[in-house]
Amino acid sequence: MSAVYDVEGFYAGLVENQLIYPTGVQGAYGRGAVFEDILRRFDALVLRTAEADGAEEMMFPPILPRALIEKLGYLENFPQLAGSVHSFAGSEARARELTGRLHDGQRWEDLLDPTAVMLAPAACYPVYPNFSGLLPEGGRLVTVLGWVYRHEPSPEPTRLQSFRMREYIRVGAPQAVVQWRDDWLARGLALLRGLGLPAESDVASDPFFGRVGKMMAANQVDQRLKFEILAPVISQDKPTAICSFNWHQDHFSAKFGIRQADASVAHTACLGFGLERVTLALIKTHGFEPEAWPEAVRQQLWS
Repeated sequence: MSAVYDVEGFYAGLVENQLIYPTGVQGAYGRGAVFEDILRRFDALVLRTAEADGAEEMMFPPILPRALIEKLGYLENFPQLAGSVHSFAGSEARARELTGRLHDGQRWEDLLDPTAVMLAPAACYPVYPNFSGLLPEGGRLVTVLGWVYRHEPSPEPTRLQSFRMREYIRVGAPQAVVQWRDDWLARGLALLRGLGLPAESDVASDPFFGRVGKMMAANQVDQRLKFEILAPVISQDKPTAICSFNWHQDHFSAKFGIRQADASVAHTACLGFGLERVTLALIKTHGFEPEAWPEAVRQQLWS
């Protein structure tokens, strides 16, 4: 494709080629068959690349217990991104009131009550409680594929409210966990560059909320706890994060009582490929029609 970075033009091209389908809500578009094919084949490539690591596979729904979100401190750090699930639990009279408001064009959401679940803001969150207690010798490695929700409505096609992450979660000795994270940073760069993406890595921070959050983000950068792999999709000057690598130190192990086999402190780290964002980066780099992509790229994805 052309190296011109035009958000509206790129979005229009995705729609015109039936790669995505608008829904009327920003950041919540549908995916076409070709888009899904690219995404699934990239995910399969990641799995093949990591196959020798022997990761345990887990699968969770796109919802989490509200109690877990509260325990993790997510609402203190990222309240602007949270998604709460509400449902109706009232009487018949209240149901009639809801229906009446709906037909009159009035707001009705206050008649719903919060449920015991919230939308999952990270694919790795439900994994950590399963590590509680003593780890086996050498720690554990888990992979998950999950839908993630973050309340960031935007017309920009790479900023989705609901998207998928292929994540790997490592728990074990602090030095081993950091080494695993650093090794995968190089591995991820090689994988993405091998698909023709002009990918680069950089230290990064999470979008913590408020003034205190700015200090937390600065501390995260200073300690080099988070790295991202970026590629230009909608901007050359501000490339899009398509993969992230996080070292949590003992943040999760302290909350869930995770210890090494000798009862010493364990650390955790995770890496995540944003599957929609990688797919969009491939489309931006190679074009709307995968049949015309470079043969070297096609052999890796469609071999």
